[in-house]
Amino acid sequence: MSRPTIKDLSLASGVSVATVNRVLAGQPGVRQQTRALVQEAAERIGFYGLGAIQARVAASRPKFRLGVLLLQPHRPFYQNVAAALREAAGGIAEAEIDLRIEFLEDLSPQNTAERALELAKTCQAISITSAVHPIVMQAVGQIEAQGVHVFALISQLSATGQVHYIGVDNWKVGRTAGWTMAQVCKAPGKLGILMGNPRYRNQEMNETGFRSYFREFARDFTLLEPMSTFESAAVAQEMTERMLADHPDLAGLYVAGGGISGALAALRAAGQAGRVVLVGYELMEITRAALLDGTMTLAIAHPLERLAQQALAGMVAACKAARPGGNWTSVVPFEIYTRENI
Repeated sequence: MSRPTIKDLSLASGVSVATVNRVLAGQPGVRQQTRALVQEAAERIGFYGLGAIQARVAASRPKFRLGVLLLQPHRPFYQNVAAALREAAGGIAEAEIDLRIEFLEDLSPQNTAERALELAKTCQAISITSAVHPIVMQAVGQIEAQGVHVFALISQLSATGQVHYIGVDNWKVGRTAGWTMAQVCKAPGKLGILMGNPRYRNQEMNETGFRSYFREFARDFTLLEPMSTFESAAVAQEMTERMLADHPDLAGLYVAGGGISGALAALRAAGQAGRVVLVGYELMEITRAALLDGTMTLAIAHPLERLAQQALAGMVAACKAARPGGNWTSVVPFEIYTRENI
């Protein structure tokens, strides 16, 4: 059989012979989607000039350096987020992504602001997970004034949409947690709430949504004042132990922020695993095990693959935009896990 010709490639890709020639020559004026279409067809029919097409397509792709600033590296959730972002970056066909991911060990506003400013020096867009604080917001303003796009990842930085946001609807997350407690608890009782830091807007909205559900539908429950874990598992364990000691009739515990591993450890040590209804976040090794053994009732999780894809797509779109001022916020649906569906 004769090898495929340019005319064969034109037919296979659904574009004109002239367009195929422009792709082969690496000429401008051809959309990236069209170049990818020609490359896919060349791979499929075994076109002899596939190597040249691949080289031309790669050379024509715009190149973007994107930065991501996540919380503490020892926390499995943020390692999972980083892995999902790296995977998503490799799957972007229309651009070449140089992805820089950094972690914050020190969560102070000063350190967060300094690290964000430093990361923005070499990036065209950055995504950050951070508590809301005037020092952080001042840094965000400086970064945007320099022409670098800023996205809030997982936790919103602005209630008015001034900073693009990629994440879930945390008010609905809190409402869903409230509905779960009201349905699963055998009788109305006391409910504890753990928050990492109320300055994280996602955690604040988690608690707000949780309380709003009970105000509307389940007034017989008693919601205790939230206790801050400062994103520490050890502090979360101590807070849970104190809550169990002060309220031996505790019916449920809502972990609205960091510290789920500490809460699980405290419930198991006190022999309360399975008796206290526990709703928390993310599907990780530790929460999967807790769901399976009954210590945890329900986990509400970010869809990491979709979250990563939307974050990178938004940053790329912002970089490619001819003029500033677009809105690239993307609210992704959250996932719900019990022992029956993992």
